[in-house]
This record gives sequence, C-alpha cells and structure tokens, in this order.
Amino acid sequence: MRFDFQVKMENVNWSRHWCSLLGCLGVNLLVYFLLVDCSEKTPLRRILSSNVKDQEFRDVKLYTSHQQVVVDNGLVQVILSRPEGDVLGIKYNGISNLLEDHNERDDRGYWDVVWNQPDGREGIVERMAGTNFTIITDHKDKVELSFSKTWSVSSKGKGGVPLNVDRRYILRRGISGFHTYAIFERLQGWPKVDLGQIRAVFKLKKDKFHYMALSDDKQRIMPTQQDRENSRPLAYPEAVLLTNTTNPKVRGEVDDKYQYSSEVKDNKVHGWISPDPPVGFWIITPSEEFRSAGPTKQELTSHVGPTALSMFMSTHYSGKDLEMKFEEGEAWKKVFGPIFVYLNSVSSENDSQKLWVDAKEQMLVEVDSWPYNFTQSSDFPSVDQRGTVTGQLLVRDGYISKKLIWGGSAYVGLATPGEVGSWQRESKGYQFWTQADNEGRFVIKNVRPGDYNLYAWVPGFIGDYKNDTMVTIKAGWEVKLGALVYEPPRHGPTLWEIGIPDRTASEFYVPDPYPTLSNRLYNNHTEKFRQYGLWDRYTDLYHDQDLIYTINVSDYRKDWFFAHVNRNVNNETYESTTWQIKFELVNANKNGNYTLQLALASASTAEIQVRFNDASAKVAHFSTGLIGRDNAIARHGIHGLYWLYSIDVTSNLFHEGSNTIYLRQSRSGYTFQGVMYDYLRLEGPPGA
Repeated sequence: MRFDFQVKMENVNWSRHWCSLLGCLGVNLLVYFLLVDCSEKTPLRRILSSNVKDQEFRDVKLYTSHQQVVVDNGLVQVILSRPEGDVLGIKYNGISNLLEDHNERDDRGYWDVVWNQPDGREGIVERMAGTNFTIITDHKDKVELSFSKTWSVSSKGKGGVPLNVDRRYILRRGISGFHTYAIFERLQGWPKVDLGQIRAVFKLKKDKFHYMALSDDKQRIMPTQQDRENSRPLAYPEAVLLTNTTNPKVRGEVDDKYQYSSEVKDNKVHGWISPDPPVGFWIITPSEEFRSAGPTKQELTSHVGPTALSMFMSTHYSGKDLEMKFEEGEAWKKVFGPIFVYLNSVSSENDSQKLWVDAKEQMLVEVDSWPYNFTQSSDFPSVDQRGTVTGQLLVRDGYISKKLIWGGSAYVGLATPGEVGSWQRESKGYQFWTQADNEGRFVIKNVRPGDYNLYAWVPGFIGDYKNDTMVTIKAGWEVKLGALVYEPPRHGPTLWEIGIPDRTASEFYVPDPYPTLSNRLYNNHTEKFRQYGLWDRYTDLYHDQDLIYTINVSDYRKDWFFAHVNRNVNNETYESTTWQIKFELVNANKNGNYTLQLALASASTAEIQVRFNDASAKVAHFSTGLIGRDNAIARHGIHGLYWLYSIDVTSNLFHEGSNTIYLRQSRSGYTFQGVMYDYLRLEGPPGA
C-alpha cells in the first residue's frame, strides 16, 4: 500500500506524526515489545520466527513525496532520497536515525565507484546517485524499489562513469532489516574505462556506535573520527597514533582501517553495537559469487567513523592487476548483492554481546536462504534457474607417494574461462567457490548459467590446477566431473624446503610491534601480522647483516622473517637486502639439473634476484623482474597475489659440500617494497 504526500519530511515531528498515523491504521504494537524482550537463551531472530504468527506482523507500507521515500514494516523504517536512492535514515528500536544525520544527505548510506578515465585521470570517486525512481513491488508482504541512472553516448565527457546502474532496496514483512543490491551494465559501443572499486557505505551515528565486531576474536571499543583528527599521522594517511582521545582506553594505540581487513570467505558478517539502547547494525554478505579474485581475497570491513562497508570489488591487496578494464565498445552486466543490513536489539546493555551471537545466527539463515527467492530482477536467477557441479580432486606427486593423494581441503571454484590461476586477477564475472572435504570431494551449488573453467589449489602443494574442459551450466543442470587429477609442479626429489605451501607467510617469524605503535586487539593474537610498522623491525633485527638461514639448523618459524624488505639506513633512505640459504650437498649430481621452487605470497614493486654460490655475479642467474603492486606489506596483510617460479639450476652451479643461494630484493626506492615468501623447495635432478 502506498501513500503519497507533499511535505518536507525532514522537518516533520516524526514521533507525533507516526504515532498519529499508526493509531489511525490500528497497528498492533506487539512487535515493538518483542524487539526489546530478548531472553538469554532465545535470540531475537528465534522469537520473531517461532513465537509470532505471520499475520501479527505489520504490513509493509510505502510513503512517497517529491524528495523522499519512506518504507516501514513496523520493525524498521527506511528513508531514501528521491530519485538519488541514498539512505537518509534508518529508524529502529526508539532511535530516530541509526545513521549520522548531521552528515549531508548523500553522505549517510550510499554506493560509490572509483574509476579511471582514458585521458589519464585516475582515482575518480563517484557516488551512484539515481536519476529515476521506480516502484518495482508494492505489496503488504514486500516492497522493492529501484533508483537508477542511465549513461548515454551523447553525455560522453560529462556524464560520469559510463555505466547504467540500477540500485534496489527490499523491505519485507516481519524482517528486522533490509536487503540491497545493484545491477551494473555497459552497452556495446561505450568508451573504454577502468573500475577500481565498487562498494556500499553506511555511516552510523557517532554518539551511539562505539563497539565494532568483525569475528569472535576481533571485537573492540573504537576511537572516534575526532580522535583520529587529533592524532599523529604515521607513514601513510590511513594510519595514525592516537594521542589525544576522548576515551583514555584507546590512547596510545595505532588506528588504521586496513588492520581490520578480512578474507572474503570469512567476511560474512560484521558491524557495530550501540550500548544505549543496545542495538546492533550488521552487514551480512550471504554469498561470495559477486565478489572478485576468489575466497582468500582480502577486503575492508568496518572502521572508524563509525563506518560499515560492503566491498564488492577493489584493488586492495592486489593492485591494478584486479581493476576491471573495459575496452572500447565492450558490453558487460553484473549483479552485486543482495546483501542484508540486519538490525537487532536486547533489553539490557549487559546482554549486548548477544547481539553478535544473534547476528552470526542470522548470517547462517541468510546463507542458507541463498539464492533469495524474493528479488524481482530477471538478472538474479532463482535456485531452480541455477546448476550444480560435483567431483573429486586428487593429487599426483610420485616423489611423495606412488598412489594418488586426496586433495583434502582444496579450494575449488568456477570462474571466467582463462589461464591457469587467472581467477585471482579476475573481477568482471561471477565466481563460485567451495572447500573440498578430507578426500577432495566437492560440491559447488547454486551456480549461475554460463560457461566456466574449474580452478583449484590444494594447501600443502604448490601451484594452481585448471581443468581444460569448459563447464557449461544451465538451469537445473548437475555437472558430474568425477575424479580430477592435479599434478603440481615437480621436477625431482625434495632436498630441502622452507615454509608451508599455503599461499601465506603466516608460518614465518612475525615480530612483536614497537610498544608505542601497537593495536591492543592484536596483542597475543593469531593475526599479529595486522600490527603496524612490522616492516621496520627487520632493520632492528638485522641492522648490520642480512638474514642467513641454514638448512637443518634454522627454524623457519623463528629464523625466517615474514617479509623480505629493505633496510632503513637512516631517515627515508633504504638499501636493498640479500638473504642467504646455506645447505650441504653430500653428493652433487652432475647428470641433470636442479630446480628451485620459489613461491611468493605477495609482491610490492619488488624484484627478487637469485644467485647460486656467487653473490657478486654481475648478472643474476634468475630474476623475477619487477613484479607486484599488492601493497600487502603496508596494509598488514600476510598475503596478496600468488606468484610461482620453477627455476632451472644447471648442475655446475652447485658442488659437493657447502652451498649458498642468495636472494636479493634489488629495488630500494621506498619503505614498502618487498615480497613475502610462501614456500621454497630445492629439488634434485629427476630420478636422483
């Protein structure tokens, strides 16, 4: 049901207006009391779903004016600008607006895009403001609204990013929150453009939300934006030392939004808690299909503001390799979302931790409900329009076992057809990933119709798997691939190895931060690598001599620094560093070549030069060349993009007795140049 009224709604006395209106409508206020009566053993979601009959919920109502649109289901009221489609307000549980209403209208809840123009202008940030408002569905059980913008060739040069964008909002009966998604489209003939970021942003009320929760072990009271502005800048704008804070508990810590990044496979729910009244605001992402670069891509979550983000694609922890690059005339369409903005409450501040527990349970409900059956876009296929892929991944490595090895815990996914490993640099299409069981068996459900390649990688083995058969999905299809065999790169028996092939540097030595530059959340935490300034600890530990690692003597957990970085010789001056691996060869085989398997977990404008037994050789025996722009060292990520090099080593470069491999990071222009190693292995000649 829709009501049209011509008033300037921001000036309305909402309390009196809505009490009068609800009284006229005869609304049953039982729902409100349910919102605040959340017993210890019965989370809010369960009360709403099991103890209240469907007909007791209020019908969803839609109210429109020239400038604003209001949707209300008795639990939540959402106010949107018309025709832009920005979220102006979210009224819930007695709070008139969960968003910061002191911000401008377009700076509370919005979508934006970062893009580059062909003329060289980069980093243009553009809000996705609609120019057309359409009611898709107006029903007592559900309202779906569209706020769209259309680009035309005639507007070239002045019409913003060349995209059609249709943003949708859905509010349903009896649901404590709302869903949002967007359809991005390019038509044939449109100009060349690069996209670097697509996200949804919600800026919450500053005087209400101070406690942030990202996971069971990543929760804390956060500083305020004013605290950041009064603090001391560090090596880059995002990082500050909190020196003058309203809350003394956070004083003396480092704050940096990148410290709160998460791999997308783990980033399904995050948000904020207000203590008075105790209310939770959560971003729930039930699927990874619309995100980029696979399940281990790292993305931002929530940060000081208080701000809650839904990152759909970005170049974070990857660099320009992950930009969406559209050629002249290239057509494209993709649906981002839906995501769910979930709101919950409890009656006592002492029970506020239950809000996080309930949010996790609601996340599981949303995941189990995917793909949603209530969207009204033909571009979002329902469950019966999708397909399934099954199979089993096995590994053949004759130097480990004469039998095939189960690909236990393998990451297996469908992505746009491409080269081996191309999925980690792919952002235009959809990706569907799962993790195999202990025997390598996998089921990939709810796959959109289309053509894909199947990709995989197996923890404990180097390299990437790609199945050469095109996997075609149509509505209702189940594609049974059977047993698939991956043969990881291998040329000879293992002579020695350093690390664990898992695409991260987490097993290596991560030092404690400087006591004056720590984030207390990560003290004694499994993600200690999120601490600020760890790159400079290398200079402290290896001030006069670089790292030397001796096979069968050193321990990579204590003796292999997590990042191969430059040495800080004085203020803003850096020098290249050369690491050494020393080992013994009892019988040097002259009948075949050796192989050095060199796997990198990250690279940031770096070059690794490899020399064998001759540190002064003018020309390196091998060089990666200049590689990587993932900036994972600076952004506190323990990995970025994966690189693998199988280096052929002629037998004359080794000799019986003591040998040394020199690894030189030769680029020394600034602080954060370097690599993080994943794994190194020296293989003897085949058959040795």
